[in-house]
Amino acid sequence: MEILHTCLNVADADETIAFYEQFGFEESWSFEASDTENRYIADDDGVELQLSDTEGESEFEQGTAWDHFAIRVDDVDATFERVENHGVVQEPGDQPAAGARTAFIEDPDGHVLELIEPLE
Repeated sequence: MEILHTCLNVADADETIAFYEQFGFEESWSFEASDTENRYIADDDGVELQLSDTEGESEFEQGTAWDHFAIRVDDVDATFERVENHGVVQEPGDQPAAGARTAFIEDPDGHVLELIEPLE
C-alpha cells in the first residue's frame, strides 16, 4: 500500500501552482470531472498534490481533522525568507525534541505547510 496524493481545494489553480513551484513542484497532469478542473503537481520524488480548482471559491471549511503537511527543505531560514508565502503561522525555530528546525506558513488558500530542516 502507498499513499498516492493529497487533494487540496484551491480558489485559483494557477496561483497555487506558482506557489508550490517555489518548492520544486511541477505540473504533471490534469483532468476534468463534474465541471471541476483537477491539476496535479509533483516533486522530484513523485510526491503529488491534486489541486481541485473551485473557480474562485475561497471560503473553505478546514475542520479540525486537517492540520498541515510538511516539506523537507535544506535551510528553513533561507526558504522562509525566499518563499512568497500567504501567511506566517510560526517563524523558524528549533524543535530539539523532534530533531528539526521548523517554520509554518500558509499557501494561497490557507493550507498550512511545515518547513522542516533536520538538526545535525
